[in-house]
Amino acid sequence: MAPAGTRTAASAGKRQTAGAGKTVGTKPKQHAGFPTLDVERGFLSPGVTLLAGVDEVGRGALAGPVSVGIAVVDLRDHGLLADVRDSKLLKPEDRERLEPLVREWAVGSAVGHASSSEIDALGIVGALRLAGTRAWFEILAAGVRPDLVLLDGSHNWLSPQSQGSLFDAEPSGPACEAPVHTRVKADMSCLSVAAASVLAKVARDHIMVDLHEEYPAFGWNENKGYGTSSHRQAIRSLGPTRYHRTSWNLL
Repeated sequence: MAPAGTRTAASAGKRQTAGAGKTVGTKPKQHAGFPTLDVERGFLSPGVTLLAGVDEVGRGALAGPVSVGIAVVDLRDHGLLADVRDSKLLKPEDRERLEPLVREWAVGSAVGHASSSEIDALGIVGALRLAGTRAWFEILAAGVRPDLVLLDGSHNWLSPQSQGSLFDAEPSGPACEAPVHTRVKADMSCLSVAAASVLAKVARDHIMVDLHEEYPAFGWNENKGYGTSSHRQAIRSLGPTRYHRTSWNLL
């Protein structure tokens, strides 16, 4: 696999349909406590049919990239996908099982990454926007053009105007010009955002497992770059690697 700073690591594609509302994994009702598309459907209006759920992972890690996932749904007829929820609430094996189902279910899907060196250079918010824009470019390149974005959290870090000139350092493709709506804990209630979190988590975990082969002493196959006590102790003993966010207080 390419290093964590690779420009993009994303894919996008059309969902398979056998008729209106019939999508892979569709069930008449979602399990109680699992996210639905109820919030998303509230945005359906003339000119707004494709909604992109967006979520990030890796924001608080000490090493590795920050990753942004996008899952696009059609507000007119999209069915539900069973068992998908915020990736933090799923077991690793369940995330791995669900990831290909999410990609088949979504109208378009992508994951973009910003490396640890880009995080150091731009700050975490600028890096989030960079990763999100890389994912957005992959969605557009696949011929999918969302009308609206539903972003997990309280701050719009995705739109160009939200970061001023930070993005000028990396003109990697068209930035997100669609209206962005933020929602705190959207990954808990909105299926499109929960699906995006699964995509981002699986992609980033694969990167960290691969990087573990290069630096096994840091335990990235287990901690995925987050600040566990054993990870911090390894930093104390061995010093940071080129995949650590050296602008952060690592210890």
